[in-house]
Amino acid sequence: MKTALIFGSTGLIGGILLKLLANDQKYKKIKVFVRFSTSKIDPKIEVVETDFTKLENIKSEIKGDDCFFCIGTTRKKTPNKQDYINTEYNLPVTIGKICSDNNVQNFTYISSLGASSKKSNLYLKNKGMAEEELRKLNFKKFIVIRPSFLIGKRIEERLGEKIGIFAMKCISPILVGDLKKYKSINAEIVAKSMINISNSEIQSGVFEPPQLLRIGRE
Repeated sequence: MKTALIFGSTGLIGGILLKLLANDQKYKKIKVFVRFSTSKIDPKIEVVETDFTKLENIKSEIKGDDCFFCIGTTRKKTPNKQDYINTEYNLPVTIGKICSDNNVQNFTYISSLGASSKKSNLYLKNKGMAEEELRKLNFKKFIVIRPSFLIGKRIEERLGEKIGIFAMKCISPILVGDLKKYKSINAEIVAKSMINISNSEIQSGVFEPPQLLRIGRE
């Protein structure tokens, strides 16, 4: 049985992932790294209170089989440019390096459709740069998840996302062929695909909505 590590367990995908792993018999322990200690919802879950600016203090805790990195932010929540870069680029790379040093076998990184270090858009550029740095590390399996617009119940509702959901419903019928990957995707399907990829013979790679839909329904 395996130990899973989750960074970002309070987000949309991370929250669903936590519940799925708690019910997955392949995992004996799930370690969640959070800023503030929370109550456990399952005896398999171990909560590690974490100061993300001082990760060296918890290096010994970042040990397991599968790491799922689901942390992300927005410019509205993090208006300071350097803080935004620290969260979207420096944090996943730092955690990835610690995982690699601690012989974590599989690392799954939530990126974004369109991510590239060559993009001018800061969000897509950060994601692309993080992908490149994480790919250099010594993981048995490095999994990049590039979802499209996510559908699911968030703890914090955002007006922009409500508008986005409505817009996606309107344009989805015309997204065919190569454009199908831009259709919205259910967060639970993404979370299921992350677990399925980690526990299958599927090799390292980049997974976009068409693959995630297929793998998440298996």
